[in-house]
Amino acid sequence: MTRKYLSLVAVALFHLANPWPGGAALGGYEWNIQTVDSTFNVGTWTSLALDASGNPHISYYDSANSALKYAAFDGSAWDIQMVDYEGPVGEYTSLALDAAGNAHISYNFFNEDLKYAAFDRSGWDIHTVDSEGLVGSDTSLALDGGGNPHISYYDWGNDDLKYAAFDGSAWDIQTVDSEGDVGVFTSLGLDAGGNPHISYWDLGNKDLKYAAFDGSAWDILTVDSEGNVGWWTSIALDAGGNPHISYLDWGNDDLKYASFDGSAWDIQTVDSEGCVGWWTSIALDAGGNPHISYFGGSSGDLKYAFIPEPASICLLGLGGLVLLRKRRGNYPSLTVGALSD
Repeated sequence: MTRKYLSLVAVALFHLANPWPGGAALGGYEWNIQTVDSTFNVGTWTSLALDASGNPHISYYDSANSALKYAAFDGSAWDIQMVDYEGPVGEYTSLALDAAGNAHISYNFFNEDLKYAAFDRSGWDIHTVDSEGLVGSDTSLALDGGGNPHISYYDWGNDDLKYAAFDGSAWDIQTVDSEGDVGVFTSLGLDAGGNPHISYWDLGNKDLKYAAFDGSAWDILTVDSEGNVGWWTSIALDAGGNPHISYLDWGNDDLKYASFDGSAWDIQTVDSEGCVGWWTSIALDAGGNPHISYFGGSSGDLKYAFIPEPASICLLGLGGLVLLRKRRGNYPSLTVGALSD
């Protein structure tokens, strides 16, 4: 399988209420773009989280030093730390913040071990979670109500989807799915009961799959099997614990979205303009509406799709705002408006 990676050395923050002068105008508002770390060859495998004050925290890989790094903004300046340099180490990072704003990071040690680092205000506590074979790629981290880490990841050696959870004293490691070559592009979410939900790619069958734990057993489903689908999955759970998944349809180069309403899956092609849908990330707003960021491969643009109301979906790119009005489950009409200066 050919894997492509995107190197980033800057972070862009979009503030609706207080635009900064000198930024790029977007609908009358401003993007603030900062270079966070300018040391040579840093910024791949990024993961972003915001604390209670809205300040950004970023985990990422330092290719020059083969190390895991972490950057946190305190409202006036960035604090950059070398977290783990016993490696090569620091790829496939996933970051979450606990209730106190402390960082928790899952990552990979040179395609061999799953590792985990947590900051407790005095220093970094680093653990090797799983070292059985070639494990720890495609990690996704979430914290439960007690601040305990849960991690989904891919076992390269056995071609399996694995899951690790810490209960406050010990790690519980499970093989979730071992049917064929499965577990690439994992994304993890926890419901209100702390139960894990994982979206991932079935490499062998080229399908999007989903696994959910109900407290006693895993329920595993093939969500989409139309062609080569399920790359770069991202999952979010709504208030009812129902999954919403964004992903790439590699065969058609489209961004797709699948959601479950408690009884059935609804699958939509969100964006099919050119080669789009790489490196997707999904979040739900207070109304449960999806917001998706992704890369437009043919245009080289960062794109954003969202549903501002139940009857429409918007696509946002560098060239303009695209509004697709939903009618009977598809998107037959298109309106394009230029961005304001």
